[in-house]
Amino acid sequence: MTNPDRKSNRLINEKSPYLLQHAYNPVDWYPWCDEAFTKAKTEDKPIFLSIGYSTCHWCHVMEHESFEDPEVAEILNKHFISIKVDREERPDIDHIYMEVCQALNGHGGWPLTIIMTPDQKPFFAGTYFPKNDRMGIQGLMSILNAVVKAWETKRDDLLDSSRQIIEYIAGRKRECRGEISKDVADTAFSYFKQNFDPVYGGFGTAPKFPTPHNLMFLLRYWKSTGKKEALNMVERTLDSMYRGGIYDHIGFGFCRYSTDNKWLVPHFEKMLYDNALLAIAYLEAWQATKKDKYRFIARDILTYVLRTMTSPEGGFFCAEDADSEGIEGKFYVWSPDEIEKVLGEEDGKKFCQYYDITEKGNFEGKSIPNLIYSSLPYESIDEIKPVREKLFLYRENRVHPHKDDKILTSWNGLMIAAMAMAGRITEDDAFTEASKKAVEFIFNKLVRSDGRLLARYRDGESNYLAYAEDYAFLTFGLIELYETTYDTDYLKKALKLSDDLLNLFWDEKDGGLYVYGSDSEQLIMRPKEIYDGATPSANSVTALNFMRLSRLTGRNDLEDKANGIIKAFSDEIEGYPIAYAYALMAILFGRAEGQEIVITAESLNEAKLFINILNKDFRPFTTSLLVSGEGKELIEIAPFTDTYTTINGRVAAYVCENFSCKAPVTEIEEFLNLLK
Repeated sequence: MTNPDRKSNRLINEKSPYLLQHAYNPVDWYPWCDEAFTKAKTEDKPIFLSIGYSTCHWCHVMEHESFEDPEVAEILNKHFISIKVDREERPDIDHIYMEVCQALNGHGGWPLTIIMTPDQKPFFAGTYFPKNDRMGIQGLMSILNAVVKAWETKRDDLLDSSRQIIEYIAGRKRECRGEISKDVADTAFSYFKQNFDPVYGGFGTAPKFPTPHNLMFLLRYWKSTGKKEALNMVERTLDSMYRGGIYDHIGFGFCRYSTDNKWLVPHFEKMLYDNALLAIAYLEAWQATKKDKYRFIARDILTYVLRTMTSPEGGFFCAEDADSEGIEGKFYVWSPDEIEKVLGEEDGKKFCQYYDITEKGNFEGKSIPNLIYSSLPYESIDEIKPVREKLFLYRENRVHPHKDDKILTSWNGLMIAAMAMAGRITEDDAFTEASKKAVEFIFNKLVRSDGRLLARYRDGESNYLAYAEDYAFLTFGLIELYETTYDTDYLKKALKLSDDLLNLFWDEKDGGLYVYGSDSEQLIMRPKEIYDGATPSANSVTALNFMRLSRLTGRNDLEDKANGIIKAFSDEIEGYPIAYAYALMAILFGRAEGQEIVITAESLNEAKLFINILNKDFRPFTTSLLVSGEGKELIEIAPFTDTYTTINGRVAAYVCENFSCKAPVTEIEEFLNLLK
């Protein structure tokens, strides 16, 4: 970690919190830059590339063990050119070299360790390594010494290896233009059933990740097929995650994943993208079930984000670390004595019993609050709220985990969507205003004068040409904000971003979107991705965005492009559909007999009764427009709305379904009947 008494390296001039964490390492780090590659070529040295992010626990461990160590620094400085990359600032670089790591090792993760030629071609890849050999794990010193020797004596072998790696990765990306099968969603559902944990929810065994878009797909599958089992899987998972220690019961928000199968012991870092997508999943579950607990949990998640993860200007921060005072989870765990000291004996014992705080503990001698074994209903939480608030205020005096205060356009797009949906569904304007403020921040700070979107803002600096995921996720947020506010400007912005995305990222030959733009730095390859991992892919999100925008504006070219994305990756999706849940959401949307609804009114307020009816139920295949006296500019981007008018001055609803339109209605009961 940083130590001002030690000499700084080049990273001291960077804005990334991750790079700044390494600014006082004895390793002579470079950021990713031409200077580093020129020096490697001039001095004929291989490049040691280390990729991570500031809230990554094992990145901290490797830094402490190796990058702060003079012996490791000596060999790196003498024989290598060392480069540090923040994966959140440069997902293009991370994507390419993570693919290399997964191809060579069958798995990946962070820290990501790459050794490559001066022209960026990798010949070694791995993740965390201890300094020295340990318990069958090869140590970094052994690896570096072996590479130094091979670079001197067997360089042709290393170069041949790097060539084969790149050829293999490039060769396995065979694109396809086939039609996706009719039963692909059924196949995915069967995979989810096979992997479902009926006791604790979620899929597979430990570690368990929330992966909210899996649940969002299952909700849509239930809606389109009526299979209650899909809904039950969603509810079991959402209930179990909330009850587990992966959820912060004191300060709210979800941690990144659970190390066990029952969601008890998390990896304690909190990511903005997880909390955005989980808030959406809980909001949709409320719409689907009308169980208030889901709405309240979503509100609490977003309350955490507004309180802790929001900048004064309105942008949302990236993440909070797992560690505080160098110890993982220290900020979050409790002992019974500490609880009783804060709450008093009676309330303390009651709280400990409720939240499983014991003398033995459930995590390294302390206790992570959880409700896994509690039989009390969710509603009983009301009784505990006053004392829980006392514990929250007490905990605020602890040393907080490090906060990565970068503002990423992509993850902000997801949170903008979540806040907009929450404002619409819970009828709480605070969430809507937070969504609007974040959009204003991005368009003020992260759009260049020529209109080019940028990816990262921190400490007064905007940098890095935006990636496909930035365009995709922000467009998603703008669509949700339009359907919350019916402010046409958000729809216009979504269309402009979509056109820019196609101009900069579209593969004219095979279809689909590249990770980085045609005007960006061109790396050793230009990948495309449809895999929906921790976050959904840009291609998946864009496919659904384009379908929705096509229905909203009549732009059939966008639906054609959406279908082109699905066709381009059809082989991959068909091969293992469970890994492409968000893409499947787009497929279900395209096939559903959804409804397109146009409401006409003199103002938004007049239309509120009709709009509120739309928001009460789960309608994932429905789009809605408002034609009002305050927003006639809608006709510019959706010309078909020119013919929609109020009826005798009254609010009217026009409902179209399955390529045919019903007669407009002005009565609420008639509208309800059409929706059914």
